[in-house]
Amino acid sequence: MNDLEYLRQMRSLNRPVAPRRDLWAGIEARLDEAPVAAVPRRRRAQPWLMAAAIAGVAVLGGGIGLHLVAPTGSDGLASTNEVHWKPTDPRLSGAAVELDAARMELTQAMQDSPDSAALQRLLLKTERQRDRLRNLEKQAG
Repeated sequence: MNDLEYLRQMRSLNRPVAPRRDLWAGIEARLDEAPVAAVPRRRRAQPWLMAAAIAGVAVLGGGIGLHLVAPTGSDGLASTNEVHWKPTDPRLSGAAVELDAARMELTQAMQDSPDSAALQRLLLKTERQRDRLRNLEKQAG
């Protein structure tokens, strides 16, 4: 075959061709036979379950918030048992001076902004470090 014969055959393919038999009857019969597949439905969450989840998150957040806030006295500042504490052990006295200075600076800053949660956390952390230092002094004798 040469190129001319290929071109003639390709042109003959360009014409519409009718099928030998009617295809639509077979397609329609298969569609009627096949059961419609059930589409899985997405289950909706129960409203009470959503409300319980929101309430649980609120309770958890409130508990964490209360845990982070330092206990306050009548003046709104963190309550302390002793104003100045001087350990007898000279190895601990430098740390005690630093913690006292930090506590005083934090209480002054708390007077400027008493609602600052960050300052309250720092003051509470300083008090805990001071308590650990006292426990170290008791253990050292």
